[in-house]
Amino acid sequence: MADRKAELERKKAKLEAIRKERQRKEEEKRQREEEAAKKELKASTEKPIEDRLSEADKLLKDLGIGDAPPPTQDGTASKSDPTNKEAADEQTPAVTTDKITTKRKEISLTIAHQVTQTSIPPRELVCYEKETQTSTELADKEALWESYYGIAGYLSNAVQHHAHSHTLNTTDFSVCGTSHRDFDSSRGGSPAFSFGSPRFFSNYLEWDDEFRAAALTYGVRGGDEDTDSLEVVLDSALSHTKMPVVEMVQPAHTDEDDKKTEATVVELSEEEKQQIMITEDYKKFLDRTSRLMERALTQDVDIFVDYTGDLSDDGDHGFGEKLKLQRVFYDEHWTKHRHVTCMDWSKQYQELLLASYNANTELPHEPDGVCLVWNSMFKKDSPEYIFHCQSAVTSCCFAAFHPNLYIGGTYSGQVVLWDNRSSKRMPVQRTPLSASAHTHPIYCASVVGTENAHNLITISTDGKVCSWSLDMLSQPQDSMILTATNKNKLPVAALSMSFLSGDVNNFLIGGEDGAVSSACRHGSKAGVTNSLDGHNGPVTGIDTHCVQGAVDFSHLYLTSSFDWTVKLWSTRNDHELYTFKDGTEYMMDVRWSPIHPALFACVDGSGKLSLWNLNNDTEVPTTSTVPDMQAALNKCKWHGNGSQLAAGGNNGKIYLYDVSEKLANPKLDEWNKFAHNLLEMQSESADLDMSGVGAPLR
Repeated sequence: MADRKAELERKKAKLEAIRKERQRKEEEKRQREEEAAKKELKASTEKPIEDRLSEADKLLKDLGIGDAPPPTQDGTASKSDPTNKEAADEQTPAVTTDKITTKRKEISLTIAHQVTQTSIPPRELVCYEKETQTSTELADKEALWESYYGIAGYLSNAVQHHAHSHTLNTTDFSVCGTSHRDFDSSRGGSPAFSFGSPRFFSNYLEWDDEFRAAALTYGVRGGDEDTDSLEVVLDSALSHTKMPVVEMVQPAHTDEDDKKTEATVVELSEEEKQQIMITEDYKKFLDRTSRLMERALTQDVDIFVDYTGDLSDDGDHGFGEKLKLQRVFYDEHWTKHRHVTCMDWSKQYQELLLASYNANTELPHEPDGVCLVWNSMFKKDSPEYIFHCQSAVTSCCFAAFHPNLYIGGTYSGQVVLWDNRSSKRMPVQRTPLSASAHTHPIYCASVVGTENAHNLITISTDGKVCSWSLDMLSQPQDSMILTATNKNKLPVAALSMSFLSGDVNNFLIGGEDGAVSSACRHGSKAGVTNSLDGHNGPVTGIDTHCVQGAVDFSHLYLTSSFDWTVKLWSTRNDHELYTFKDGTEYMMDVRWSPIHPALFACVDGSGKLSLWNLNNDTEVPTTSTVPDMQAALNKCKWHGNGSQLAAGGNNGKIYLYDVSEKLANPKLDEWNKFAHNLLEMQSESADLDMSGVGAPLR
C-alpha cells in the first residue's frame, strides 16, 4: 500500500512539472509575439514620407491612372478648342493641383479614351468538407479556372458593349443574383467577386456546410442582339432576393471516412483495470447484470401448451400426480457436505426461499455458517444471495416488514443480521456474546407484531427468551428464563417454537426432553404456564393451526419427535388428541397447510415426505414420496399459496414439490367435515387410552 502511495506521489510531481513547463513555454511564446508586433509597428511608423508617397504613385500607375499634362504659367491646365464640341463632350476638365511642390510630381485625374482591361487572377477555389477539409484535385482546379476565364471574358465584352452604347440596364445581366451594382469600376469593370470569394454565395451559409452553386446558362434574351446578356437561372423561391440557389448535398463517403468515424478504443493498463474492478459501482453493476442474464438464460416456458384442448377426455387430467418434483436447490460449493437446518418463505417476494446450513466438516477453512436465498421463479442453479458467518446457522427467517433484511440464529448464541443492499456477505449487525444475551445455540427465531410495532423473538437451549429491535442488536429489549412447571423445574431447552395464530404474546415450545410447554411473554404469568410430557424423545417440530374458515381451529397444533410419532394437540386439553404412528424413523418436522384446514406435511429420517389429509384418512398418509434414498429430510416448509412444499435434507439439497390442486385446495365443506372427524379422533383416542393400548416402546 505504501509503494502505491509513493508511486502516486511521483506521478503527481511529474504531472505538476510538465504543467509548469508548458505554462513557461506559452508565456515565452506570448512575449516573443508581443515584441515582434511592437517592432513591426515601430518600423511602419518610422518609414520616410518619400517612400510612402512613391508607393502611392506606383499603386495609381498600376490602376491605369496616367500622369497629368504640364501646367501653364497661370497654374491652370490647357483647355480644348471651344469649337470642337464633340471632343468637349467626350472630355471633362482636368483636375490639377494648385500648388506644386518640389518633392513630388503633381497628379491629375483624367478620363481614359479607351477602357483599360485588367485581368486579376482569381482566388484559388477550395472546396471544403466536414471531414477532409482539403482542396480538390488538380483537374478540377483547371476546369474551374477555365470556366472562370470564360465568364470573365464574357463579362468584359458585355461591359464594353454597354459602355459604348451609354446604357446599362440593371436587369440586363446578373451573376448568381448579383447585379451590376456589385461591380467595382476602379478595376476596369470586372466583378468585385470571384468564384472563390464568399460574396459569390449566400451570406447566411458557413464554410462548413456542403453546397454547390446554381448552374449558369448563357443566351440572348428575347432575340435582341443589342441586349446580349449573361443570364443565370435562379430558383423561383430565391429569385426575388437576388440570392444564389443552394442545394444541400451529401458529402463523399469513402472507406477512410468510416475508419475515422469509428470510435477509438482506449486500451487500459492492468493497474487501471484493477482500480475499476475494486470500485463499489462496478461490483454492484456486475452483480446486478449477471443475475439478470442468468435469469434470462434459464427461463423455461412451455411453448406447446394448448389452450383449446378438451379436458373432458381425461377426467383426472392435472390431478394424477399428487406430488410433483419441480426443482432441486443445490450449489456444489456452498451446500455440499452441509445439512439444511431451517427454511422460510418471504411474504413480500413470495418466490424467494431462505435456507440456513450448518458447518462443512470436509472443508474446515470454509465459513461455518451459510444462508442462501433461492429463487423459485427462475430455474437457475445458483442462489440469488449468499451470506455467511463464523458460526453454524441453526435457524433463520425473513424480517417480515423489512424485505432487505435476513435474520439468522447461530450455534454460538449470536443473532446475526444480513442486508442484501450491502456488497458484503458478512452480517451488518450481530448481537454480543454476553450474559445479557444468548450464550447457547439458538434453534428458534421469529418476527412477531405489526409493521409499526414488531420484535424479533429468539430462544436458546438454555431456556432464555430475548426480544430484540432490528434497529439495535447491541442488547435485547427484554429477556427472561423459561423454567418448566413439571417435577424437574429445569430451564426449557427449546428446539422448536410456534406462536398461536394472530397472537404475539402466547407461544408453544418443544423441548429437548420431550416436553411440550406453553408460555407467554407479558402479564402476571409471564413465562411457562403449562408443561406436558408429550413425547419420549426430543420434540423436533411444532406448528400451530393458522387457516381461517367457518370453524375456528386456532387451538390445534402438531408436534413431531424422535419417538417416530406425530401428535395432534389442543391448547384446551392437557393431553394429545391423536397420535399418528405411520413413521418408521425419526420424525424431523411437521407443518400445517396454510390454506387447507385438514392437510399437513411431515418428514422423517428415512428421507420420506408425507402428506396427511385428515378428512380422508387418519391411519395412513394420503401420499408419500422419497426424493433420495441416501439422504434424510430435516425440514419442510409450505409456500404461502399452499400449492408448493419445500423439503430440505442432510445432503444440502432442497426439494421443491408442486402439490396437485385437488389435494391442496380445500372444498367448501372441509371445515365442517374436519370438525366432525376431530370428534371421532378424540373418542377413538379415549377408547385406546382406556383399553391400555398405546404407542409401542422404542
